[in-house]
Amino acid sequence: MTTTDDELADFPRLTERYQRELLAHCYRMSGSVHEAEDLVQETLLRAWKASADFQGRSSVRTWLYRIATNVCLTNLEGRPRRPLPSGIGTADQPAGDALEQDHEITWLEPVPDAAVTVAERDSIRLAFVAALQHLPAKQRAVLILRDVLRWSAAEVADALDTTVAAVNSALQRAHAQMRTRALTEDTVADELTTAQRQLLERYVEAFWRKDVDTIVSMLTAEAVWEMPPFTSWFKGRANIAWLIGNECPGGSEDMPMIETRANGQPAFGLYMRTPEGGFVPFQLQVLQWDGDPDHPELSQVDAFFDTRLFEKFGLPMSLPGDFRPDPARPAAPLAAAPPAPA
Repeated sequence: MTTTDDELADFPRLTERYQRELLAHCYRMSGSVHEAEDLVQETLLRAWKASADFQGRSSVRTWLYRIATNVCLTNLEGRPRRPLPSGIGTADQPAGDALEQDHEITWLEPVPDAAVTVAERDSIRLAFVAALQHLPAKQRAVLILRDVLRWSAAEVADALDTTVAAVNSALQRAHAQMRTRALTEDTVADELTTAQRQLLERYVEAFWRKDVDTIVSMLTAEAVWEMPPFTSWFKGRANIAWLIGNECPGGSEDMPMIETRANGQPAFGLYMRTPEGGFVPFQLQVLQWDGDPDHPELSQVDAFFDTRLFEKFGLPMSLPGDFRPDPARPAAPLAAAPPAPA
C-alpha cells in the first residue's frame, strides 16, 4: 500500500480508521484503558509531526503500530507492572480474615468491548492481558507484535531497532513465561448461548435479592473472586459466599446491575443504594466462563472498585430510587465509544 501526498494532507481521516485497534494495542502493552487513550493520542501526535517524512515504504497501519509500540515502551520505562490481586504473589484468603487495600499498586484495568474492534477482542481477554503484564516491556512488545499482529521477526526487529536473533530470543522467553501461566489468546464468542444468557439473568436477580446461595451455585468449585484495590482474593464457593454475605454492605433490593461488555467477556456495573434512596456506582464486575457453553459456570469474577470505569463504559453515574434491574435488558450502549473503523 502506498500513500499519496493528498491522503497525508487529510491526516485525521487517514488515521481515524486505526484508532480502535491502536487503543487495543496500547491497552495490551499498558494494562490500563486510561493510559491507553493517552498513548494513542501521543502516537497520533508523533505521527502527525513525522507525516511529512513518511515515504510510504510500509502501510500507514504498520507505520502507526511502530510508533505506538515505541510510545508504549517509553511510557513503561521504570514503571511497575499492573497486576490483579491473584498476581501479586499472595495466597488466596480464607473466610474471616480482614480485607486489606493497597492504593499504591497500579492495578490492571478492564477495557470496554465497544472501544476496540471485534477482531481485537480475541487478544484482550482479561487473563491474557494480566499475564502479559508479567513480561518485561520489550518481551511484551515482541510477543504482541509476533503472536497477536502476526508480524515477521524481521518487521519486529525493524520496528524495535534490534536484530532478528534478539527478537526470536525474546519471543522464546516470553512463550516460556506465558506457558507457566497456561495462558494464550482465547476465542471470544460474540453471541451468548441460551444457557449463558439465562445464567446471567439469574446472576442479576440473585444480586438484587442478595441470594448468596444462588450466586455461588453459578460458580465452579474452584472459582476465583478478586477485587482491586483490595489485595485479598478468594477461591472456592465457601470463601466467596462468606465474602459476599459478610463484607458486601448491601442487602435485599440494594444492588441493581446494568450489563455491559469488557475484554470480550460479560460484565456488569453493580450499584449500591444510598441512605437517600438512590443508587451510586459500587463496582464493575467482569465475568469469565468455564465449561460447556450449554452448561456454563463462572470460573472467575474480577470486581473493580474504581468507579471512574463506569463513565468509561458508558454507564450512568447514578440511578433513581425506583430503579429495578431488568435481567433481560440488553447490554448498555457505550455512548462514548469511538466510531467504527472504515
